[in-house]
Amino acid sequence: MRAVGSYLRPYLPAFFFALAQVVFISALELLKPWPLKVIIDHVLTGTPVPWEFAQTWSSQNILWLACAGLVVVYLLLGGLRMLNDYTTIRIGQKMVNDLRRDLYNQIQRLSLSFHHRRQVGDLLYRLTSDTYAIQTITMNGLFPVLCSLTLFVGMLVVMVRLDPLLTFFALIVCPILAVLVTMSPLRRWLIASATHMHQQKSSVFSIVQWAIPAMRVIQAFTKEEEEHRRFMAQSQKSLRADLHFYLLQNFYSGTVSVVIAIGTAAVIWVGARHVLAGILTIGGLVVFTAYLTSLYGAIDSISQAYGSVQGAKVSLQRVFEIMEEENDLKEGSTVIPADGVKGEVVWSGVSFQYIPGQPVLRHVDLHVHPGQKVAIVGRTGAGKSTLVSLLPRFYDPRSGKVTIDGTDIREFTLKSLRRQIAMVLQPPLVFPLTIRENLTYGRPEATEEEIVTAARLARIHESIMSFPQGYDTVVGEQGATLSEGEKQRLTIARAILFNAPVLILDEPTSSVDAETEALIMEGLRELTAGRTTLIIAHRLSTVRQADLIVVVRGGRIIEQGTFDVLMRRQGDFAKLYRTQFSAQEEKAHALV
Repeated sequence: MRAVGSYLRPYLPAFFFALAQVVFISALELLKPWPLKVIIDHVLTGTPVPWEFAQTWSSQNILWLACAGLVVVYLLLGGLRMLNDYTTIRIGQKMVNDLRRDLYNQIQRLSLSFHHRRQVGDLLYRLTSDTYAIQTITMNGLFPVLCSLTLFVGMLVVMVRLDPLLTFFALIVCPILAVLVTMSPLRRWLIASATHMHQQKSSVFSIVQWAIPAMRVIQAFTKEEEEHRRFMAQSQKSLRADLHFYLLQNFYSGTVSVVIAIGTAAVIWVGARHVLAGILTIGGLVVFTAYLTSLYGAIDSISQAYGSVQGAKVSLQRVFEIMEEENDLKEGSTVIPADGVKGEVVWSGVSFQYIPGQPVLRHVDLHVHPGQKVAIVGRTGAGKSTLVSLLPRFYDPRSGKVTIDGTDIREFTLKSLRRQIAMVLQPPLVFPLTIRENLTYGRPEATEEEIVTAARLARIHESIMSFPQGYDTVVGEQGATLSEGEKQRLTIARAILFNAPVLILDEPTSSVDAETEALIMEGLRELTAGRTTLIIAHRLSTVRQADLIVVVRGGRIIEQGTFDVLMRRQGDFAKLYRTQFSAQEEKAHALV
């Protein structure tokens, strides 16, 4: 609740304004039955009213006054309730927005290790649905309780003045309801059922999130029916969990209503006897019964709010579970100066594992000099991408360290470190924005000339200009309007425009043909000049011009040297090169 209070604190003035409205609403609720009492006790019986100014009035005039008073009370009540609803809903919406803001920031800050452990659909559900819980707890829980308590106290004071004994009978139900709310097994059942319900809903989100991006594969392998069955099975589980939770809530509400009905019956029985004995007038009984309805309504509102809050607490716990997640990556304190780094990168005794007991990198030592172009090669799963992923601190090594210009990268702030590194990663990712916005994603202030220059270097300018809207063409979801090669070249142009002193190219030409590859490599030759460049390459023909070739196998660097040196050595690189070249040659002969 302390965390909830921190989100409510900025809106306390509006919250107290809403409470002031409640005080006026409660006062009007106290006035509601009195016009009816005047009609019953004075208009219908002819008994003079106790007000001096109206003692000479006719019954007709008093009736008009009572009816007009009733209309005015209800008009004021309606207006105040509309204002109160608007105020409380606005406060709740702002709190939800603030919580979403903080949760989204936290999700973005958490390391890729965290994201590998979590399902995207579950995070999406927590972000979009579970965050509403803070509104439920405050505006649908705390606020109604405060309103109901205010009304409860006001009703109680008037009821005691009308008939103390009758008020005593009315309050008998309170301890019964208190036990029902706080000590019955229903409370535990509600919490357990709410937890299960949210888990099942998250699973539905996860299936949809997984299936829609994979639709091409699903259709290619004609798995539509199987995936439909998987979705429907999980949907049915989720709906059953919903039904179970709502049945429990309704049973809880019904139990509260039965207890209240028993209390109402007892009060009416005692009240009728008081009227027959002359202790209370018929109008007084009507007023008391009306107050009793409001009193029990307040008690029922408190009970229902308690039930709603139990479900909302589960959702809020799911949100704060992510908010309180410790980041694997500790933020450094040193900001890299504006003129940037020179680009000397060193891996010293680096080991890393995604899963305990399954090392991916083992005691890696590698020294890259400023401006040097280094190609990292090896079979799939050797640890190449993991090695370069440590440089922008997507992960931190389990042992050893990575330095830039002699400083451990963990000492730098993440933002200033990543500003020094331009990346082309696999698979090529483009956003459903314009081509211009995709290109300038890392440098929104880039000029038109810089944008076009980067596109020309990446050999995509002509393709862009072939679209009717050129650079203002909106790219479809997941880059659907572009070919794989165009998406690859677009991400290369984005990295070129970022203009960082260190460049990481993860298989930059994997999605293009040999002719386009040659053009891109020619452009990259200009780009990499003077920049420290790390190239992960499967096509070994692209690494001839590298200053240093590093061969990775089983998480270790087993060879390093220039192309000519490694070919003369007849080691792993030479075998990989000959194998790949022979395969390409055989493919070419087969096509002929």
